[in-house]
Amino acid sequence: MAAIKLKAVTYPLPLGDAARPNRYHGRSLPRLQRFMAKKSSKALSTAVISAAPTLIDVARVAGVSPITVSRALNRPEIVSEAAREKVLAAVQATGYVPNLLAGGLASNRSRLVALFVPTIVHSIFAETVQALMARLSQAGYQTLLGLTGYSAEQEEQLLAAVLGRKPDGIVLTGTLHTAASRQRLAQAGIPVVESWDLGEDPLDMQVGFSHEAVGRAQAEHLHARGYRRFAVVSVDDPRALRRCRSLVARLAELGVAEPPLEILPAPALVESGRAGLRQLLARDEAFDVVVCSSDTVAQGVMALTDRFVFGVLPLGSLAEAVAPVSGSEYGLEPLAVPPAVAAACWVAIAVGCAVAGVRRRDLA
Repeated sequence: MAAIKLKAVTYPLPLGDAARPNRYHGRSLPRLQRFMAKKSSKALSTAVISAAPTLIDVARVAGVSPITVSRALNRPEIVSEAAREKVLAAVQATGYVPNLLAGGLASNRSRLVALFVPTIVHSIFAETVQALMARLSQAGYQTLLGLTGYSAEQEEQLLAAVLGRKPDGIVLTGTLHTAASRQRLAQAGIPVVESWDLGEDPLDMQVGFSHEAVGRAQAEHLHARGYRRFAVVSVDDPRALRRCRSLVARLAELGVAEPPLEILPAPALVESGRAGLRQLLARDEAFDVVVCSSDTVAQGVMALTDRFVFGVLPLGSLAEAVAPVSGSEYGLEPLAVPPAVAAACWVAIAVGCAVAGVRRRDLA
């Protein structure tokens, strides 16, 4: 017989195949089982606690106060660079993971900003996302990205899912929203930025430009250069169509006949430009300039122009419709693409940086 001794009390346990299960000698065995279970649970709890470093542990390793650690992680802009580096090094050394839920409840901030764009297939929106996320990250914010697919109804569904996570702000693309989306955003009481457009009834703040002004500038610029036979390749997203309508209207005022238009489904892809140009050529109509709704569409058109004799102006001189943006302002190297396409890329970066600047000022 084997024996377990506890506090000078012996509890014999049966061994061997003949021992019947659950048959033990000694009335105090249940007390022993409870004691051992409690001891095991305590040991496990101690192991878990010691394996999860706390904010105080980080402060001890960094040699700073706990409040400095909290500020360095949540409000890095108000902490000196030296202190912030100490804290980040201590976080890495200890493996500390901040409790964002508890911190959010205490400060009423989630440090999250939701960003909705139609697509990231389009290079312009990708540039905006990159610039915005980089600037917000520097301010200690992380970004939740949602894709609306150019659909106001999809945007409404995303808002229903994201608002429950209590973001500190939301960045939307465009000014077209459902009535339900407008109501939810008004009730949420958080900063909202509408980008890539300007409207007469903003939800809160807007960072963008007039698409009607872009269309008029396209028409006037090309007309001044002597072009009279136009063609247009565009996708059917609302902002692109507004540029097209404005272009056609201004051309009519300048005495130019309505140009042939090829409207393809969004998003704007290189293949959209190729398909649009093929369809234009199939019409057997004469034209000497093609106005494209975006840089990717223009790239598709340019890919087929070697065999033809006419000019192509990507974006219809968007650089002259809005303030030109230099890439060097944002620490970027010039792009090895045609000037008008490059202008579109810099505009995208400028929108992202400007939105991030508005968000940071409003959240401070």
